[in-house]
Amino acid sequence: MRVLAAMVSAADFPRAGRCEAGFVAHLPGEPSGQRYVSIRRIRRLISAMAVAGGLLMIAAEPGALGSPSLGQQGGTFRIAFSREEQLDHIDPALANTQASWSLLDAVCARLMTYPDKPPPAAFRIVPEVASAYPRVSRDLKTYTFTLKNTFRFGNGSPVRANAFEHAINRTLTKGVDSPGAQYTRNIVGADDVLAGRKSKASGVTAHGNRLVVRLKRPVADFPAWTTMPYFCAVEPRLPSDPEGKTTFRSAGPYDVADYLPGQRIVLERNRLYRGNRPHHVERFEVDLQAYSAPELLDRIEHGQVDWGIAPPFNFFLSDQRLVAKYGVNKTQFWVKPGFTFRGFVLNTARPLFRDNIRLRKAVNFALDRSLMLQNAGGAVAARATDQYLPPSLPGFKNAQIYPLVRPNLAKAQSLAKGQTRSGKAELYIYNLPVTMALGQILKQNLKAIGLDVNIQGIPVLAYPGRVARRDFDIAFMVSPSVDYYDPYPYLNLSFDSRFIGETNLSAFNSPKYDRLLRRAALLPGQTRYQAYGKLDVQLAREEAPIAAVSYLKEPTLVSDRVSVRCMILRPALDITAACLK
Repeated sequence: MRVLAAMVSAADFPRAGRCEAGFVAHLPGEPSGQRYVSIRRIRRLISAMAVAGGLLMIAAEPGALGSPSLGQQGGTFRIAFSREEQLDHIDPALANTQASWSLLDAVCARLMTYPDKPPPAAFRIVPEVASAYPRVSRDLKTYTFTLKNTFRFGNGSPVRANAFEHAINRTLTKGVDSPGAQYTRNIVGADDVLAGRKSKASGVTAHGNRLVVRLKRPVADFPAWTTMPYFCAVEPRLPSDPEGKTTFRSAGPYDVADYLPGQRIVLERNRLYRGNRPHHVERFEVDLQAYSAPELLDRIEHGQVDWGIAPPFNFFLSDQRLVAKYGVNKTQFWVKPGFTFRGFVLNTARPLFRDNIRLRKAVNFALDRSLMLQNAGGAVAARATDQYLPPSLPGFKNAQIYPLVRPNLAKAQSLAKGQTRSGKAELYIYNLPVTMALGQILKQNLKAIGLDVNIQGIPVLAYPGRVARRDFDIAFMVSPSVDYYDPYPYLNLSFDSRFIGETNLSAFNSPKYDRLLRRAALLPGQTRYQAYGKLDVQLAREEAPIAAVSYLKEPTLVSDRVSVRCMILRPALDITAACLK
């Protein structure tokens, strides 16, 4: 089930396999057709709402890690996953959960990658197997990559351009049903492969160390797409399998040495790896026998497991006492800025907020974000925001547009005077205690500016359908992390008028911002980040179609065996660079 604007569907929560929820959107520059941006952490949405229940009211100032040093070499790093965060596949063409991607990050060699560095450098793509950034045609439809000649698969065979050509075609093979096809289907000739008429897309050609990819439409962020496991180098003879391959030769720092589905995975060093990614431990042993989240955290604390993935709210439960026991960002318990946004959509298609910028701004000035932050677990669990881009993303500029500490009621009341129209607002929100509490805070905030808010608590299952009817004035939203780090999913999908009825829940319709957003989507590199950073500030300051509240943080717990010297959080643990004491 696809979820509009990442609204939660409880039907997805029981699933331990591939994620079925995400953003639905058009490709940049595409007037019709759709791009489905899959979400690897849909389960974390329910965690986000649980964290919002005031489970922890301790505020802490995050520390900062220094640059990682070489640290201890060798040893076995032990990993486990909770039953809510299970691995689905190890095959790069099919893997689509956070657990799977965390392991494939250590296994894959990709054309471009995110560096093993702390933020903000962590989110600026750099060449990996590619010798440099690709050569790009003026129409942004053709990308030419030249590969380094130093990469080898674990069996000694060199990594040539046909390794990436085959990886792309594996995602398109008929019957495989790869989630990566949402990206690769934009390649010329992809439709022929998806339909079974051909085995290779005509838009991908490989000659030695030269890879050329031709796209149907302009895509400025294609280099960022190649950071995903779907584009992981694979041996050109690796079969396509709808069930997924359990073993294959890799060209990254580690090989999959053993895999028993549902039981264990063992990763061992690729002795022929000559890349520059830091890698210290000898092997990773991954326990796939599902544990409850509290049990997993207990095992980490007792040193039976060195790291694992569990829903975030479990890290902040009072009975875990992780903050009191370890502090924050010191030795074992870490909390870093994440990419899950919380806010309130203001429906600009309804009479209350239509052509009523002053009232939309008044709502933003009236919000008590500090109190709402406490509802999310305090500063240790979330960061208050008045903007739309994640603060960790390149291009973000902290403009301090609306108050984060306490409401500016004088300003809010001045803006709202004569603009409240009916004086009534329908609020849609999940009917969970934790989110209903947020609704009560909002109700009190807006009462001060002359708005009477009627809170409609809606069951999680029914929420997407009710929001799609567009009969709300205000709606609570949570947007989970996307597959790669780029401003497009956060701004274009939320504010481009082409996505009204899909992900543009505020029905924001501005020819001016349509032009600016679409222009930014076609920009490369640093100019792209700068343009989006400026747009983020403009949208919040001049139009305010969403009242931003906070970005949730990403918690990490490691055992006492894990060395701080090699700790890199992006914002989850970079296991490739990890080392032991």
